[in-house]
Amino acid sequence: MKERLQKFLSRSGLASRRQGEELIQAGRVTVNGRVVTTLGTRIDPETDEIRLDGERVRLPCRRLTVMLHKTEGYVTTRHDPQRRRQVTDLLGEMGAGLYPIGRLDYDTSGLLLLTNDGELANRLMHPRFQVAKTYRVTVRGAISSAAVQRLEAGVRLAGRTTAPARVRVIKVLPERTVLELTIREGRYHQVKRMCAQVGHPVLKLKRIAYGPVKLGRLPRGAYRELSTHELVQLWEVSGRPKTANPKR
Repeated sequence: MKERLQKFLSRSGLASRRQGEELIQAGRVTVNGRVVTTLGTRIDPETDEIRLDGERVRLPCRRLTVMLHKTEGYVTTRHDPQRRRQVTDLLGEMGAGLYPIGRLDYDTSGLLLLTNDGELANRLMHPRFQVAKTYRVTVRGAISSAAVQRLEAGVRLAGRTTAPARVRVIKVLPERTVLELTIREGRYHQVKRMCAQVGHPVLKLKRIAYGPVKLGRLPRGAYRELSTHELVQLWEVSGRPKTANPKR
């Protein structure tokens, strides 16, 4: 059965739907030996040969989603011009078939989900579902109640006001404050920019939850496969029926 090329790339686990479109437009994908740059091109996975950067693209044997405790000093992108270490390096051979659901900055640590399930990734990252991301944030200075209220109400970033955030003050010291901050958007460097906007630059940032899935006691640099219960929870918050493996 024919399908759009970008959907096939997403199902292969090599890219999200949006990333697949970028790969196609960049001329990095071939179908039966010919470069395809037109979005919406339909292919038959059973009969057509699809390659990315010369490597054959195949659908995974089974869908897999893992949780990684990312450490600082790794990038989440697969194509880094500076050739810095990639988060998939922490996964060994398993990392070759997985890509991150969203991103964590080079100097940010914490929970990162990686998957070869393109549909799950697309739904979790889609703005319509507003999946919550929770961070443990250390900011400079003793934060005021007024600054907390601004974060909760939303602050202006690049001409647009952020959606309301949930803020819990963990510890206030003269030189720094520790917060627990939950947002439902995914703008560029959003947490850092929000905190800077209210006068408290981020000193340390760690994601501790993605939707209902929590980092817990997973050691730094370690990873594990998500449980069936955790997958069901992720599908629920992304608007799908209560099953860990919904039919396509």
